[in-house]
Amino acid sequence: MKPDSDVVEIDEDESERILTVAASVDVAKASGMVCVRHPHPSIEGRRVSKVWEVPSNTNSILALGSDLVALGVERVVLESTSDYWRPFFYLLEAAGLSVWLVNARDVKQVTGRPKTDKLDAVWLAKLNERGMLRPSFVPPAEIRVLRDYTRLRTELVEERSRHKQRLEKLLEDALIKLSSVATDLLGVSAREMIEALIAGERDPKVLADLARGKLKAKRGALLEALNGRFDDHHADLARLLLDQIDACTDKVDRLTARITELVAGLPDPRPPGDRAPRPTPSDVPVEHDPDARHLTTVERLDEVPGIAERAAQIIIAEVGLDMSRFPTPAHLVSWAKLSPQTIQSGPKTKVGKTGKGNRYLKGVLGEVATAAAKTDTFLGERYRRLVRRRGKQRALVAVARSILVIVWHLLNDPDARYVDLGSHYYTSRVDPDRKTRDLVRQLHALGHTVTLTPAA
Repeated sequence: MKPDSDVVEIDEDESERILTVAASVDVAKASGMVCVRHPHPSIEGRRVSKVWEVPSNTNSILALGSDLVALGVERVVLESTSDYWRPFFYLLEAAGLSVWLVNARDVKQVTGRPKTDKLDAVWLAKLNERGMLRPSFVPPAEIRVLRDYTRLRTELVEERSRHKQRLEKLLEDALIKLSSVATDLLGVSAREMIEALIAGERDPKVLADLARGKLKAKRGALLEALNGRFDDHHADLARLLLDQIDACTDKVDRLTARITELVAGLPDPRPPGDRAPRPTPSDVPVEHDPDARHLTTVERLDEVPGIAERAAQIIIAEVGLDMSRFPTPAHLVSWAKLSPQTIQSGPKTKVGKTGKGNRYLKGVLGEVATAAAKTDTFLGERYRRLVRRRGKQRALVAVARSILVIVWHLLNDPDARYVDLGSHYYTSRVDPDRKTRDLVRQLHALGHTVTLTPAA
């Protein structure tokens, strides 16, 4: 036995507690294979597995919930199979059971084990009872409703962008180079020119006269760009694409109005006396402000560089308002897959990949980080310092991680406000004497003799 000084004690998580009665559901589209494991009624030390199939309709799942409650099941685990897990999770949770959704990669079969639905259910139940699984984050009902709206809006925005790209390709096919001159192909001036082309106008001079604002100064370039071979079939396709774009825009506007109402109606996740203590690392520009209670959560998030109203709504929809699910900022960052994995074996330690994570959250954080990188702020300077030695992509991931840490603090404490440390934050922490010695040492290494003269 090694000395106590060399022994490290690692606390076990509460989720690793051995369960007396555990259940699992191997979910499929039309049904679920249920397994319940409990001690043998007469043989001590032996356990029994009971397996049966349950249709995935509401009445059957409600009856299953009642049966599992009567059996004294302590926890039910479901494998996240497509969206088929949702009815089982929602209805069993409503029955008062503790339900965990687990990632499929964590419950893979042992090599060589036969794979059937019954054996899968038994294996899942065994992992559950031994505390060898980690639950996935499933937000409360009101956040799930908000998430459905924000995700649909994101998909419609992406669809609208694809239609815009198709329209640009159509104009290129017609030798109309409008996108090379106009910044926005669907701006006021460009839209009128396309509508005129669809209506049958082909004269470049008449089309160029539709330019407004700054685009008027580019009349010569417009005359060249609008001189093409736009025919009737191009007009028919352009009309269809514009109608699709307008329909997507209308739906996005309706969704945005509904999302704004839902966000405004979200309750405070916890009363002030029940909030978790807030860690305050020195490099996190967040401070306590009593006046913050007059601002909404979206308004407080909007104060962070790069985050606008739409981004704040998506962040709330993806992570929720209750940060008790993420005890520290590191837990949230790890869940979002914005921190690289540490791989240590023997004396070697490597840094792995971050992983895929939630594409909606990572997508909006990427946009926010890109916008923040262009600002003269603490986050902008952080990006510029990192990009020189780590590259653009890694610098953006690092800034996105910093933003998510700030978001955790703002959501964890409703009285917290973002305070920018300023772009001078890093330079203000530099020791001038040490910096001078480092630079002189580098010049000496290059073969130079340095004489320092203090500035007047």
